[in-house]
Amino acid sequence: MKQYEIFITPRAWREAKALPGHMRQRIRHDIDSLAHNPHPPHSKALKLLPDTDLDIPEGCKLRRLRIDRWRVVYGVSKTEQIIDVLTIQKRPPYDYGDLSELVEGV
Repeated sequence: MKQYEIFITPRAWREAKALPGHMRQRIRHDIDSLAHNPHPPHSKALKLLPDTDLDIPEGCKLRRLRIDRWRVVYGVSKTEQIIDVLTIQKRPPYDYGDLSELVEGV
């Protein structure tokens, strides 16, 4: 199986650097493992409402990875074998309200 290439947006990079040390290591490990398995068991596809006006590139699927109370939102492009890490947020209060802004970076 071909390995995916992982890109981390500047926003996600800043958020990762601000994480507590033990969570930073766990999240980094889980992001690195996405290169081999972009759909791990503890991830979910983000279901978008039909009236959502997001400009998602063709063949790109948005997913979220749950690690304790933290969420890693990322896009998977199977055709290009690329993973874009968009944000790393604590939930609650994160509610995915900024998806349109995040998708602009893909």
